[in-house]
Amino acid sequence: MTRSLGTGSAEPSVDITVLLPVRNAAATLPAALTSLSAQTLDAFTVLILDDGSTDGSLDVARDWARRDPRFVSVESEPRGIVRTLQEGLSRVRTEFVARMDADDVCLPRRLAVQSAFLRERGDLVGCGAQVVPVPGQPVKDRALEYLAWLNGLTDWESVERDLFVECPLAHPTFFFRAEALRRAGGYRDRSWPEDYDLLLRLWRLGGRYCSVPEPLLEWGEGDHRLSKTHPAYSTAAFARCRLHHLHRAVLPDFAGVAIWGSGPTGKLLGRLCPEVGVRLANFVDVDPRKIGQEIHGVPVLEAREAASRKGLFHLGAVARKQGRESLRRMVRELGLEEGVNFRSVA
Repeated sequence: MTRSLGTGSAEPSVDITVLLPVRNAAATLPAALTSLSAQTLDAFTVLILDDGSTDGSLDVARDWARRDPRFVSVESEPRGIVRTLQEGLSRVRTEFVARMDADDVCLPRRLAVQSAFLRERGDLVGCGAQVVPVPGQPVKDRALEYLAWLNGLTDWESVERDLFVECPLAHPTFFFRAEALRRAGGYRDRSWPEDYDLLLRLWRLGGRYCSVPEPLLEWGEGDHRLSKTHPAYSTAAFARCRLHHLHRAVLPDFAGVAIWGSGPTGKLLGRLCPEVGVRLANFVDVDPRKIGQEIHGVPVLEAREAASRKGLFHLGAVARKQGRESLRRMVRELGLEEGVNFRSVA
């Protein structure tokens, strides 16, 4: 059973609801809520969705709901982030819905900028925003590389090109038309990343999105985050999600897939193909020591022979930006076309 505290009384001009799930985040929640209360656009509602916290987070949420009618405390027993977010989405009555996490900080213009951006861009169902690390938190080189990639996806063409590389929008920056999320089925639990799954379903329905070209969120990357600890965000879970949506949207028109790259990323994809009903035809590699071998029961071919095979969809499983771009140049020279019979998936 869920309960709400706070009126959440919304004037007619309120057209943004922020979904903020919380589980034992008493140490960081006040800063997150303070950043929302300081927004330059003040007509919004925040649903603080407490998911069975035991550390005082609920007291923080209740206190904010008593002091500021824009904040509503929604309480429930522990049930996980997906069900919590779906419960929140079911309560949304506004045109737009935004996301926020309890250990992130919004910059003051976030809601105003995203709202104006989406109103001007009728071709988009939603947007994200560029992010910066929370000041003072150590950031590893790989994380900085990921942020640079993420912050570069500021137009649909870039997003669509890299859609299967990684989740192209930071979940806490989501700002979407609520009706688009409902049409896509909202959040669902498939044991893989719920945000990525939602974006891929929107894509399959023809939805477009990109990030606002402005940093609007300080993104916490502590080791306690679900994305670091829960199996639904593992490398294998991401790979299953990609293959599932490719299989549903693209692969029925092809006889099977060829995986370019026989390293750990490619081998993982190949192992998962049968799980989602995808026929693995062959691997492709440029290392002469690997060509002619078999992996998962299929041959490793050299690039020119692999590109000449008819009826296959080609998956680029070479990780990191430099390798990915090098592979893209190679397959283009061999006559494959990105988005038609080739996709980078790492």
